[in-house]
Amino acid sequence: MNILVTLNSGYIKPLCVMLRSLISSNPQTDFDIYVMNKSLTKEDYDYVYEKVNPKNYVIHDIKIDDDMLSEAPITDRYPFEMYYRIFAAKFLPDNIDKILYLDPDLVVIKPLQDLYNLDLGDKFIAAASHVGKSLQKINEIRLQMDIKGPYINSGVMLMNLKVLREEQNYEEVFDYIKKNKLILFLPDQDIISAIYSDRITIIDHYIYNMTERLLLAPKSIAKNINLKWVTDNSAVIHYCGRNKPWKENYKGFLDVFYKQYSEGID
Repeated sequence: MNILVTLNSGYIKPLCVMLRSLISSNPQTDFDIYVMNKSLTKEDYDYVYEKVNPKNYVIHDIKIDDDMLSEAPITDRYPFEMYYRIFAAKFLPDNIDKILYLDPDLVVIKPLQDLYNLDLGDKFIAAASHVGKSLQKINEIRLQMDIKGPYINSGVMLMNLKVLREEQNYEEVFDYIKKNKLILFLPDQDIISAIYSDRITIIDHYIYNMTERLLLAPKSIAKNINLKWVTDNSAVIHYCGRNKPWKENYKGFLDVFYKQYSEGID
């Protein structure tokens, strides 16, 4: 299984937890882990191999030059690395037809084969959406979306690299960033949702992108989706936003899954 991550050195420890959970939950699977970055060092990778027994995975270091993103807005929360996944087809080996992107701030608690084997057809990506109809409409207006479609969370994405290589227009991405950089709140997923909305397949957020906010939402409560349901059914727990389980002020219930895989990672 091909896995893509993008990060800087600040997320090495969460990456170790994510990889531990991925490997533990998919014990019969071999992984090629492609790490798109600009500055990770040998020491960073040595730390990963020390904390995550490399019995069924190989890491591939993919260095990226940020010059191509000189117009892109960044903040401490949203560095250049978040944009790299948009250009995965450009920088990854040509013999890879698809790859599963995973944020380092998540854990995997069930096998991912069903997601990985999803037939994407001519779609660019498969991802989950966390927004309701009202917020969807706001995003359509804010992002000047020409085609009505889903606003996705980019933390988990199955990417159709073969079709992206054939059809993705990089200049369209750069032009959109230049014209709209002042209105990009969550820049990478804003861009993906705005430009590629009609090329997205939606996956179940309860299964593949469960979050603390989603767990506590009225619809979830009405459907009796609680911590036990998550344990029995969800495959990916995503700690998106500022509420991170490695921080002392974490609020919620889903940190139990992070703690399960974080022992010895300090």
